[in-house]
Amino acid sequence: MKFTQTNLDKIERIIEESGYIIRYERGTFQSGYCILQSKKVVVLNKFFQTEGRINTLIDLMPELDINIDLLTHESQKLFLELTKKNELAFQD
Repeated sequence: MKFTQTNLDKIERIIEESGYIIRYERGTFQSGYCILQSKKVVVLNKFFQTEGRINTLIDLMPELDINIDLLTHESQKLFLELTKKNELAFQD
């Protein structure tokens, strides 16, 4: 996957379609993000470049409660592609 704003927008859309709000803020985040589960808010370090934002959101997806049935067809396809790649990376 290329690290473009378009791809970042698509990944953000998956998370937002699952009911989460994504915010980019300053702060001391140990891993670059913070999840507020009760409010379904994901806070990312605003100083990350596009590549860092994409990688962080992809790494974060398994921790989120994403219901694939709520996603649009395009988002479902990308979500399955990303989670499959993520699973393969952890098997190596």
